[in-house]
Amino acid sequence: YNGALPNGDRGRRKSRFALYKRLKANGVKPSTVHVISTPQASKAISCKGQHSISYTLSRNQTVVVEYTHDKDTDMFQVGRSTESPIDFVVTDTISGGQNNDEAQITQSTISRFACRIVCDRNEPYTARIFAAGFDSSKNIFLGEKAAKWKNPDGHMDGLTTNGVLVMHPRGGFTEESQPGVWREISVCGDVYTLRETRSAQQRGKLVESETNVLQDGSLIDLCGATLLWRTADGLFHTPTQKHIEALRQEINAARPQCPVGLNTLVFPSINRKEVVEEKQPWAYLSCGHVHGYHNWGHRSDTEANERECPMCRTVGPYVPLWLGCEAGFYVDAGPPTHAFTPCGHVCSEKSAKYWSQIPLPHGTHAFHAACPFCATQLVGEQNCIKLIFQGPVD
Repeated sequence: YNGALPNGDRGRRKSRFALYKRLKANGVKPSTVHVISTPQASKAISCKGQHSISYTLSRNQTVVVEYTHDKDTDMFQVGRSTESPIDFVVTDTISGGQNNDEAQITQSTISRFACRIVCDRNEPYTARIFAAGFDSSKNIFLGEKAAKWKNPDGHMDGLTTNGVLVMHPRGGFTEESQPGVWREISVCGDVYTLRETRSAQQRGKLVESETNVLQDGSLIDLCGATLLWRTADGLFHTPTQKHIEALRQEINAARPQCPVGLNTLVFPSINRKEVVEEKQPWAYLSCGHVHGYHNWGHRSDTEANERECPMCRTVGPYVPLWLGCEAGFYVDAGPPTHAFTPCGHVCSEKSAKYWSQIPLPHGTHAFHAACPFCATQLVGEQNCIKLIFQGPVD
């Protein structure tokens, strides 16, 4: 969380994935369609060693669509499974980044073979997203209970159990961006309005004016984890890890002070983001005043983590501040002046305001804004607060 997984990045399970052109194309495209009335015949086709998608319509009718090699595309698969067809293994995001036994997910809602991203091998390297991924036997099975249908042009399509949702921000991923509308992507890559609930049988309406092409800043929700898609060009204009470290050093060089204790405050190094340090800045999230840690200000009529700010007497949460470390979440390279409420992650004003207005899927049908660095649900009037630092007295 905040730039790394709680147990560290390991193999195909990491906090960020980079897609590179493969040495050899591994994309596939639909070819032959078989309508089959016996399970044996269906099994025979799916055992041919070719990629295929099976749509079970009833006990005695299955449509199998065979896929053939596509020399012009590369395919990358995302899911919970650790089997070899999955390029990027994703696990459920636990709000707040807790890593204790109580917070472990008992039953994941992320599909084992959640989605596939197909990239053109030639410029402009267009990337498209499709629901469901091929398993170890190169098959995708949509059983009797899965939502599926035949399109007017005759080709079969369907949705996965919990669905793959995508939101393209309006205006790309920039300081001026606005949230787009969440849509559902089908197995064949068509765009639909959302179902009534996440796993409802009835599909939404086809949105013919939209496509499954990923854009800079597109959000992909797999029902348990949300991925942010950044393009190479977009990342070129995004601050780097070094830039964020320079901003940290710059803010520390200004020697911000605790207005009460008059001791100098220091944002800890980006590598130290677990343990609260002695000189770490803390803030009152109702007013934004930054202090060092102290024990006073408790009021008997308030919540346990709420304190009264000694500067302005405002009562509210009092939390340590942490610099947001994942550079890909920043929409600009501005100084870290704003904190998300209630978690205290700090980033630029425009980045804080952007994420404060993005509704992220939560559970089966709820949406709420969340901190991009730790997935904590945001609260308060603005979901973020401008920090007020006290400069050195001398």
